[in-house]
Amino acid sequence: MNIHPIKTETDYEAALAEVDQLMDADLDTPEGDRLDVLVTLIEAYEAKQHPIGPADPIEAITFQMEQFGLTRKDLEQYIGSRARVSEILNRKRQLTLEMIRRLHDGLKIPAEVLIQPTSS
Repeated sequence: MNIHPIKTETDYEAALAEVDQLMDADLDTPEGDRLDVLVTLIEAYEAKQHPIGPADPIEAITFQMEQFGLTRKDLEQYIGSRARVSEILNRKRQLTLEMIRRLHDGLKIPAEVLIQPTSS
């Protein structure tokens, strides 16, 4: 099978290219097994070399707004007045613990995302 660890970006790019070629491989075939192993190696390399940081709370809120077709007015039940919603979405004010609880319960945004500091 001749598979080796992914140690460099060159190895990573080569593994991605090979996975692209093997995407249609059937399960329980040598090609399917190779695909499975390569994907595991790629995931391990990406977790180590390209970690994804925590999501920004405001981006998470706006994403859920888009997903649920919500407006700023709809957020008032979770955040407060229209002015307060504007302050939060414009990053002029941080979320409070009570806002975080309501957004978590109402919009199903993970609390660990909402407690992150917002970027300016």
